[in-house]
Amino acid sequence: MGGVFGAVSKRDCVMDIFFGTDYHSHLGTKRGGMCVYDEKKGFDRVIHNIENSPFRTKFEQDSISMKGNFGIGSISDGEPQPLTIYSKQGHYSIGTVGRINNKAQLVQELIDNGAHQFMSMSGGDINNTELVAALISTGTSLVDGIQRAQKKIDGSITILLLTSYGLYAARDLVGRTPLVIGENEDGYCVASESFSFANLGYTPCKELGPGEIVLMKPDGLETVREAGEKMRVCTFLWTYFGYPPTVYEGRTVEASRYRNGASIAEKDRDDNMKDKVDYVAGIPDSGIAHALGYAQVSGIPYARPLIKYTPTWPRSFMPQNQKARDLIAKMKLIPVPEVIQGKRFVLVDDSIVRGTQLRETVTYLKEKGADEIHVRSACPPIMFGCKYLNFSRSVSDMDLISRRVIAELEGGEVSDEILQEYVDASTERHARMVGRISEIMQFDSLKFQTLEDALDAVGIDRCKLCTYCWDGKE
Repeated sequence: MGGVFGAVSKRDCVMDIFFGTDYHSHLGTKRGGMCVYDEKKGFDRVIHNIENSPFRTKFEQDSISMKGNFGIGSISDGEPQPLTIYSKQGHYSIGTVGRINNKAQLVQELIDNGAHQFMSMSGGDINNTELVAALISTGTSLVDGIQRAQKKIDGSITILLLTSYGLYAARDLVGRTPLVIGENEDGYCVASESFSFANLGYTPCKELGPGEIVLMKPDGLETVREAGEKMRVCTFLWTYFGYPPTVYEGRTVEASRYRNGASIAEKDRDDNMKDKVDYVAGIPDSGIAHALGYAQVSGIPYARPLIKYTPTWPRSFMPQNQKARDLIAKMKLIPVPEVIQGKRFVLVDDSIVRGTQLRETVTYLKEKGADEIHVRSACPPIMFGCKYLNFSRSVSDMDLISRRVIAELEGGEVSDEILQEYVDASTERHARMVGRISEIMQFDSLKFQTLEDALDAVGIDRCKLCTYCWDGKE
């Protein structure tokens, strides 16, 4: 997915950029970057590959040598950024979060209209952030260019744009990804994740609305484009992406996950799970809070049959190779035999995407002596690959276990009308799909959270939430 952090200050803010960006490392482990502006040195930028080493380790020496009162940082699971750009609007640095589905079309339009070249990355693809900068250059000003770029892009794009006089923060048009501003006595910061500046001495000041653009200077904020009315913030931020203490739209991730797990437990009351299992457990890390909410309401003790080894293993969804993801997922979870042997568990995970890792985890627990594993997914079945953010960016619809099972049950492709029957948790088709997934993955039972209850757990107006990956609705 990726994340960004920026700051403008009356003092040197390099360490704020360093630590604030590092606090976004849970959003991506492929590339990291920092760029700062100093009146004497100008723009100073550095980018590192962070696939095999944490951001903090790679950038520690850079943070000592860099100097500047303005700066931005990026964590990316895609292209290297932030980039420094020379254009008719001047010299600036830019970092982005989002997804561009019509890249080929936009590149061709720019070339046809006079753009002479784009740099290609090692895989031959064009850097998304460079493309955004090229679109911005078609505007009459930076603000006009940002608006033009966001309007042309099919997908979503949130932008931090650093100049010699301040920092432009622009949230994507319908607010799929967040941007929140913090303040202290010396200036302001802006971040994808609100918790990232709590230990840096900033207090929350303003959460940008959909499409809003703010010019940040040490002595104040100027709204240069007002927020729009339509919002479609990604619900997966609360279910999976977001770090537990983060607050989006006034709702804390950790508390939302507790509520979500509690509602799953409420629906399990009729099945007398308290008499059928010994423990509730959560898949580390993002399944833990959901499981704690389940345990609290159900009265079933919480236990940790698997401990995540955090010092060295990266997040498992980041490697492009599926075998590498599966291996990392297995290697980083260490069993606790005394807790596992002869026991029955309700095992709560944040979601089921391809199903490979969860199936191997359940198999692993049974190999270590668990008697029964009853799986509960903290969200509905994922039916559509996300086309707005880089969540499961390499996943086609048929990579999803739900869609593979539907194709098996229906004997091939299905119409949109039939697919919506599988989306609806009250239908017989949905029940058959869940039963078949459970059978394939060798669970003792399986239940998915309903869409209605998942949205209730978030706690904001559901019309403001994007649910595309679950129901296919824009």
